[in-house]
Amino acid sequence: MAELEIDALVFDVLGTLVDEPAGLRAGIRALDASLDDTRVEELLALWQQHVEHEQVRVADGARPYATSEVIDREAALLVADAAGADASAAAGLAEAARRLPPWPDTVAGLARLAERFPLIGLSNASRTALLELNAHAGLRWHQALSAEEAGTFKPDPAVYRLAVTVCGRPPERLLMVAAHAWDLRGAQRLGLRTAYVARPVGDPPTPGDRFDLYADGLSDLADQLEKA
Repeated sequence: MAELEIDALVFDVLGTLVDEPAGLRAGIRALDASLDDTRVEELLALWQQHVEHEQVRVADGARPYATSEVIDREAALLVADAAGADASAAAGLAEAARRLPPWPDTVAGLARLAERFPLIGLSNASRTALLELNAHAGLRWHQALSAEEAGTFKPDPAVYRLAVTVCGRPPERLLMVAAHAWDLRGAQRLGLRTAYVARPVGDPPTPGDRFDLYADGLSDLADQLEKA
């Protein structure tokens, strides 16, 4: 790790710093208190599949850009309809997507890392959604960037380029931190260094992935960076 010289850390937010499934499950249960765990997981999967599919369509140019709020509302309507709930309930579920709890190590971990590095949040969430997410979860940044600025979604290179432009440093001097291997691969394509942080949710690395750091959490990441 001696060659790992980093000027700033770039963090994914959804799944990496906040527990997105937990927040969505709470919103889904609010639709109907009688839903059992199996049904909640089915409805959560329906939400996730819609959001992923539509963001890929945008990134591929098959759909004009729509903010995460628009796509979340679409997902909420699908889930509410599948659960037999009305449109007003769907609105509440869409709001739950912006009230996500942080992982237990997130707030303290960011504070520790901020003592040594500028921290940048880089999220597919819209500007407004990112503001609400940050406030609800207590996230503290030196800069928070939304994919809305690029008019597309990660892993489109234009989104990672936002962080490079803001830092004014070569991409290899930035470390992208995420719990999603697909996100780190996207950052690698633009030349950023990469750190995978394990979470109970996310997209784990494949045997073919080669990231610069692999961490069990933010405390472990901070320990490794102090030794780099």
